[in-house]
Amino acid sequence: MLRFARSRGTTVAVCAVLLMAAIGAEASRWGREPAPAAPTPSAVRALGLEQVVLTPRSASRIEMPRGVPAAHASALAALPGDDLLAFWWAGERESGADVKVYVARWDDGRWSAPRPVVDRDTLGDALGFAVRRIGNPSAWVAPDGRVHLYVVATGLGGWAASRIVHLVSADEGRSFDVQRVLPMSPLFNTSALVRTSPVGAADGGWLLPAYFELGNKYPMLVSFDEDGDPRWITRIGSLTTALQPALVTVSGREMRALMRDHGGERRLQQAVSRDGGEHWEDLPASGLANHDSSVAALRLRDGGFVMLHNEQVDTAASPRQWLRLSVSGDAASWSPGVDVLKGLPGDEFSYPSVQQVGRELHVTYTFQRQAIAHHVYDISYARTAR
Repeated sequence: MLRFARSRGTTVAVCAVLLMAAIGAEASRWGREPAPAAPTPSAVRALGLEQVVLTPRSASRIEMPRGVPAAHASALAALPGDDLLAFWWAGERESGADVKVYVARWDDGRWSAPRPVVDRDTLGDALGFAVRRIGNPSAWVAPDGRVHLYVVATGLGGWAASRIVHLVSADEGRSFDVQRVLPMSPLFNTSALVRTSPVGAADGGWLLPAYFELGNKYPMLVSFDEDGDPRWITRIGSLTTALQPALVTVSGREMRALMRDHGGERRLQQAVSRDGGEHWEDLPASGLANHDSSVAALRLRDGGFVMLHNEQVDTAASPRQWLRLSVSGDAASWSPGVDVLKGLPGDEFSYPSVQQVGRELHVTYTFQRQAIAHHVYDISYARTAR
């Protein structure tokens, strides 16, 4: 576990020097030369005339902690074999003092009882400073089997003053140790959050999607080596109204980011990288609607892609009542796969996560801010007409 020292400027001149150095470091971060090329991952199998077919198998809810009325922001991570871990936060309300991050394990076709992973007091004790609230988790299982959990936490202020805390488990999620606060920015290192799942790199490392939320909103990407140490950070594109990027590797070193739109277009925002995530180019907004809602996406092992998103509704006041799985052969053009749930105005089915286990697709999402729902779909491929 790392200890973090806090420094205090003693004069205005020192503060000015530190501020200029921080600004210079920030500029260097966004403008640096690319790192040496990592090994190239294999290309996804071209589907040709085939299309991904998703057949519903089951729908249920993960058991919630007793007496806890609110739950949100699930994150799935696949363990070796056919097990899954689901993380989410739950408490009296969002930002409440009693909010904890919980975990449950999918084993032999059922979820275990939920267990608390971390709360604001234990996290603050480990970090050495007060934590006011905790929020979104994101998780990754490394090739060595260790589970890396990233949790949003704030000291003072709201979510725009948040940091990302990195925890690690060596026992498949049964216990966690705090590793670090991620060094997202030398300028106060604040207003950085996570939401969506990491993706693997060919060299055994992984890429963690993140985003900045104070004022302008923009997506970021953090690269980790195979030991779980951060190695570089970059911004995804130049948009200032996009956040919560969902990443998929397309082929070779090409990647796509699919992003929540916080601007006026209300369309799924997109960006592409052709060098393994080092540099990004903005793409035109997708034809898919996005009324300021998080999405999840996944490259399937046998070819094709799936994306879980809130479909458009006529009533602008109910942007999250309809949750849909869309499918694609190239992560560029999407077609309807299956409707996960279509509710009534005022319903909320949101903040999805998606993972593949064997030939099954597992989906979790927030159900009415009260529970975490879990659906399973069989994955198959069907030939389409010319």
